[in-house]
Amino acid sequence: MLRFIWGQLRGRAGRSVALLVGVLVATTGFVVLTGATTTSRLDVTGTVERNTRAAYDILVRPQGTRTPLEAERGLVRPNYLSGLFGGITLQQYEQVKAVAGIDVAAPIAMLGYSTTPLLTPLDLTDAVDRSLDRQVIRVDPTFVAERGLSTAPGKPRYVYVTKHPLIYPRQDAPSASDSVPYSDGRSYAVPPECGGALAREVLPDGRTAAICNPGEGLLGAAGTYSERDDWSVDAVRLLPDGRFESLTSLVTDTDNYPEPSTSDRLVLAYHLTVPFLLAAVDPEAEDQLVGLAGAVVAGRAVRGDDTVRVTPDPKVPRHEVPVLVTNRPFVDETLTARFTRLTGVSPAGVPGTALEKTLGGAAGTPAGSGRYDVATGYRALLDKGISQFGCCVGQLQSIVQSADVQYDRLPDGSLRARPQPPGAGEVYGGNRAFNPWPRPWLADDVGSREVRPLPLVEGYNRPWRSWRAVGVFDPAKLTGFSDLGQVPLETYEPPVADGADDRSRAALGGQPLEPSGNPAGYLSAPPLLLTNLGSVPKLLERGGAPQIKAPISAIRVRVSDVDGYSERSAERVRLIAEQIATRTGLDVDITLGSSPAPQTVELPPGSFGRPLLRLTENWSALGVASVITQAVDRKSVVLFGLVLVVCALFLGNAVSAAVRDRRPELAVLACLGWPVRRIGALILGEVAVLGLAAGLLSLALAVPLGSALGVDVDWRRAALAVPVALLLALAAGVVPALRAARAHPAAALRPLVAGARRGRRPRTLLGLAVTNLLRTPGRTLLGAGALAIGVAALTLVAAAAYAFRGAIVGSLLGDLVSLSVRGADAVAAAATVLLGAAAVADVLYLNIRDRAAELATLRAVGWTDSALARLVGYEGLALGATGAVTGAAVGLAGTAWMIGDLPGPLVLVAALVALGGVLVTAVAALVPTALLHRLRTARLLAEE
Repeated sequence: MLRFIWGQLRGRAGRSVALLVGVLVATTGFVVLTGATTTSRLDVTGTVERNTRAAYDILVRPQGTRTPLEAERGLVRPNYLSGLFGGITLQQYEQVKAVAGIDVAAPIAMLGYSTTPLLTPLDLTDAVDRSLDRQVIRVDPTFVAERGLSTAPGKPRYVYVTKHPLIYPRQDAPSASDSVPYSDGRSYAVPPECGGALAREVLPDGRTAAICNPGEGLLGAAGTYSERDDWSVDAVRLLPDGRFESLTSLVTDTDNYPEPSTSDRLVLAYHLTVPFLLAAVDPEAEDQLVGLAGAVVAGRAVRGDDTVRVTPDPKVPRHEVPVLVTNRPFVDETLTARFTRLTGVSPAGVPGTALEKTLGGAAGTPAGSGRYDVATGYRALLDKGISQFGCCVGQLQSIVQSADVQYDRLPDGSLRARPQPPGAGEVYGGNRAFNPWPRPWLADDVGSREVRPLPLVEGYNRPWRSWRAVGVFDPAKLTGFSDLGQVPLETYEPPVADGADDRSRAALGGQPLEPSGNPAGYLSAPPLLLTNLGSVPKLLERGGAPQIKAPISAIRVRVSDVDGYSERSAERVRLIAEQIATRTGLDVDITLGSSPAPQTVELPPGSFGRPLLRLTENWSALGVASVITQAVDRKSVVLFGLVLVVCALFLGNAVSAAVRDRRPELAVLACLGWPVRRIGALILGEVAVLGLAAGLLSLALAVPLGSALGVDVDWRRAALAVPVALLLALAAGVVPALRAARAHPAAALRPLVAGARRGRRPRTLLGLAVTNLLRTPGRTLLGAGALAIGVAALTLVAAAAYAFRGAIVGSLLGDLVSLSVRGADAVAAAATVLLGAAAVADVLYLNIRDRAAELATLRAVGWTDSALARLVGYEGLALGATGAVTGAAVGLAGTAWMIGDLPGPLVLVAALVALGGVLVTAVAALVPTALLHRLRTARLLAEE
């Protein structure tokens, strides 16, 4: 029997080699692919574990905080704490801490924005003409923010420079209700519209004239007007020695009131109103979570036992809250100014009500410009050091809170921030709250958030509330997220947004958009001021704020015995998260395995020049690590199956063709008395020998091929090639063997003649090609199916590569593991396409051979070889198009199952893969087409 089998294989060497190569490719691809999958999964698991180590594993927020958009897309918006003020009680916090298995539970209570004056000095020294006795320097400010896209002019400020002596009010002498003692020993009446007792100029004739500085005497309560509306008139004496003397904070950056000071430089101490976000934390828990104490760079950390400092006063008691301040303001804001020298005009003796008109209408000479940004001013403030008269102090008379951003969904899947009208009003203060600083200029811009005041005790019996720094911390020194999880869920990092299209990137100058300092703005700054939870009740007492009962905005939980993502860690975190949700009823998100996910947002135009912007910002995609590892496993399982199935189809077609060729021979053997089982064993024996040979060759090739592809294939895994090849060959030969064994000898000896049936007469060459394919539907379906499976495999690999690039998994972690779709996967998928194309070529070859007499007849009646070639080519094209389109559709369905989504761009990927499959099939069809030239027309017609 074995000799007979060997003789059959040698007698049909071409067909035997084709079968051998098919089994060899399938088996070697399978073995290498298993090694690649193991290597790939280990790489992915290690990469995911290294890059998902986070400061915390669970985020707990008040019930109902998770927006429908977050729930639908599995996301957490960047800087999730913005707009989140209270909602979790201290009792719920204790319930969270009581859950077994929690390492750290760190609460944070967002309180609101304290508007703080930040020095932005403008040097006017070079604008002074020292030859003049009297001159006015007009300073025309322009406020700039958001990468220079938002700009707004402010009212001019005036600095009056005179060489005449100035006298100032005395503070050490009692004053009457209608007069104030001055430094020249005399008392003078102060006009009520001047805003208080200020400097007086001594004129050459000995008279003195008041220099009014109306201030809020004309503007009203400070919190009710914008800093753009603020203006002032300051008096400075130019001394004979060239120095400048002033009572106000012009010549230095501190007030020396009531004594005048002198300086070599004339500096206008302009102050910008900058909102600083105040939050309360548990210092010990925060230190465990992110190492807050280790990030302190000046002073000391705020302690849990620090209390609000109360200074009793029968009129206005003082409450001073201890805070830890950041060393980075995270505010993109700049002040620019043009200087103009006015001559022939003086404010001395001009009534306060006429002062602005008098100075504003005067012509002048350009005298330079100045520029100063908030970050520089903040660093200068910190350089003064933590002291009573140094850094840093701010008001808490008026605290502003902002709501969440509301989004509209656009047809392309991006989001549009819903604009909110300016709602400043008395939000930033007024007569009851007495905020001494004007509201920020950007508060009048179209915003993205509603703003509201934090309800605090007001009225004339209110205490004077302020905060004072006890230390400075550097957010860059905090421990926490890896690079792939830092921005969206980090507490102390500001959100940034890059331009999403060329127009937006050009408008932003290639830089990201950053927080502007506007609480109503789209991007919200992180907490810049940190106090302890113990200070909250004293700050909020008698104010009626709902945060008194539920002050905590979020709790960040780190689970013990979890260090990076793994299936065990994920299950441990999940169980603890479920316990927290059950005990407290709060919204609980598992942040373990999360990563930044790019989200496109459209920001409407602003009121101060900012155009419409399309931005890409990083939201946090939850469960990314699980999605990635599952996608890797699914991709591998699918490729395993597809490689084996397409090879089985190819081999089945080849064995069936071999059996078909040998029908007369097998019929003769049956007539000679061979039993059914022996005929079946003959066919299976042939394919088994080929399978065994292919397995041994694969055993020799798998290790060096894996090494060339960078895949770890050991000898134990390579040894799988032998049984896999044998089983694959036997599986492909079972059906043909049964058909051969069951065929009746007489039927096998009769020539194949198709039964007559009615049909439509094809009128075109393409129609004739389709008709020819339908004459052998089983063979056509097998060839198209083999190609379809190959195209589906390649579509899946392309989709996986697209997914890991971040477009489907949608995260930066997905970008990092993009190499998980390794070269071996692509080779395996490409091999399935080539095998499918080979199956199509085999179908065409068999069709040509079976219809050789028919084709010879067509040639005899006048068909040219080129016409016959076009006919066969159309058959290949129709077969390839059917298989490629079907495979692309199946691949898209598999992609949706593998990664849980099917974005529009992947349809283009599938179309390109299908087109590639058709082209490969067209090339493969050239081989059987070449056989047309070998047809012997005369002989074939004679045989007929």
